Order: sequence, then C-alpha cells, then structure tokens
Amino acid sequence: MATSDAVELEISGRTVRITSPDKVFFPERGETKLDLVEYYLAVEEPFLRAVGGRPTLLQRFPDGVGAKSFFQKRVPKGAPAWLRTTTMSTPNGTTSNAMVLEDMAHVAWAVNMGCLGFHPWPCRADDPGTTDEVRIDLDPSPGVDFPMLREAAQELRRLLDEDGLASFPKTTGNRGIHVHVPVGPGWDSYDVRLGAVALARELERRRPELITAAWWKEERGSRVFVDFNQNAPHKTVFGAWSVRARPGAQVSTPFRWDELDQIHPDVLTMETVPPRVEEHGDPWDGIDDVTQSLEPLLARSADDRRAGLHDAPWPPVYPKMPDEPPRVAPSRAAR
Repeated sequence: MATSDAVELEISGRTVRITSPDKVFFPERGETKLDLVEYYLAVEEPFLRAVGGRPTLLQRFPDGVGAKSFFQKRVPKGAPAWLRTTTMSTPNGTTSNAMVLEDMAHVAWAVNMGCLGFHPWPCRADDPGTTDEVRIDLDPSPGVDFPMLREAAQELRRLLDEDGLASFPKTTGNRGIHVHVPVGPGWDSYDVRLGAVALARELERRRPELITAAWWKEERGSRVFVDFNQNAPHKTVFGAWSVRARPGAQVSTPFRWDELDQIHPDVLTMETVPPRVEEHGDPWDGIDDVTQSLEPLLARSADDRRAGLHDAPWPPVYPKMPDEPPRVAPSRAAR
C-alpha cells in the first residue's frame, strides 16, 4: 500500500514502512532510500550468509551522503516490537542493546532510519562471547595504491594457505581490502587479536618494503598497514555487501581469490553488484561450512613471545594491558 509520503513493503513476513521513499541518498547518482532498500533485497541471500544473525552497529546518514552522520549501537526508542536485539558489552562494562541482522525486514527498517551500511560484530547473537572470525584489514597508508593492496593480499593468502586456513576476501567499499578467516568455537576476541598481531608481524617480516605492522602512523611510511586492532574486543568492521557513504555508492564486495588481479573497488556499486551476483553467484558460498582452528596463528604468537616480542599497542579507549608497550608515539617518547 502506498501513501503520498510512504510505501509499505512485505519483507520476511513483516510489513515495513518506508517513509520518504524518494528521498535522495546519493545526490551525484540520484539513487533514493527506496533504491537502497531494493539493492539489499536483491543481494539478500549472500548478505544474510555473510552477516545474518550478528549484532550490528548502525551508521546513520539521515540526509544522505555528504550530510552529517553518526554511529548508533543502541536501538532507539520506538523500534517495532518484532525487532530482534541483543545486549553487547564493552571491555569497560558499558552495555548496549544492539540490533541483530535477523532478516531483511530488519535491514529495511534500518535503511529507513538512514543506515546506508552495516558494521556487524564478529560473533553471533546466540553466542556473543565467542568470536568466530579473524578480520584482517589491509589498510592503505598515504602513497599506497590498489596494485600494492593486491600484492599484499597475495602475500597474506600465501601465509594463510601455509597455515591451512581458508580465507574469504572482499573490498572495503573504499580503498582497502578485508580478508575474513572463519574459526570454530572456543575463542574469544582476545585470542583472535593475539593471532592477528602475530599474522601482521609475520607479513611484515616477509615483505618489509610493502607491509607494516607498525601501530604508529609515523612509522608506517608508504606501506600497507595490517590493522590487527580491528580484532580488539567490541570492534566492528564494515560489513560484506554493505553500501558505503561515497558518491559512487560503492559496495564492500566479496570476491574470489582468483579475481584479485581483476577486481577494483570503484566499479563495484549498488548498481553493478546485483547483476554480478546474479551472473556469478556468491563468492563466499560455503563460508558457514568452514570450521577451522585458530591454533596456527596462536602458535605464531607463542613463537614471537619466545623470541622476546610481547603485545602490540592497543587503541587508547581500552584498559592498559599487562604486557603492551607504552601508549606513546616513538617521536614523543624520544623527546
């Protein structure tokens, strides 16, 4: 049923009201709020395979790309009674009532609130204490181009293959590459971060001219930074199949490893991605069937500890950890 300022859609057995459906979210392209809802419905199966059942942080752009935005981890008052939520807790004990990506009705409701893309936690709402993914963020420093990202990703894939770990890459929708490594039950975010730190350090040892694990920006140079702290407790990353708040409506798009040399993030948009999925299917099909251990990465961490390497720096919002180095940039420490 349509009204002058809203449409009602039947999605996942729910009636979801989309207000101001013609509101332009992407001014340069003219795509609207309703266009964004229809994009997510077009990629429903791969989207829910990648992020379904996960608590999610919403980044809301009530007036579209280019306008003010804010992050929201607590579901606002007035949400429909059917909306599934779960309680998430930060390391300092702060809790939030986060939305769960239960089905596409939840997605459409969030888009109606001005959410363009989703930032899911690396856990399932049914088991929030278990981290089930290592999320490897290959982050371009200034001076790093996408061919360098591809080269770093190839090096990462070789390392993971050596450790017998299946991995699933995607564009970030911006300039970087994310690689997800699913792991079985038994690990928390502290374990997963330890593994990510060890992986970043090993990549730097192998390709120091290309890759860095340096937390401080002044030490990175024009190298690809492996952001291990994206695996710190309560951290989220931009979700697979989510649409970025960029003028081109780029999508964080999963791809197959054999596509790495052909893929470019700028051409993967909410217009081009649905036909790509229809033609080629879901590159992450089967990710839920992968059960593998974190032990190979924890063994690398143990080797580093025996060699005298202790923890890497944590972000400033976290409590001081027992064996991390001082939280001060090397140039300031020298002064």
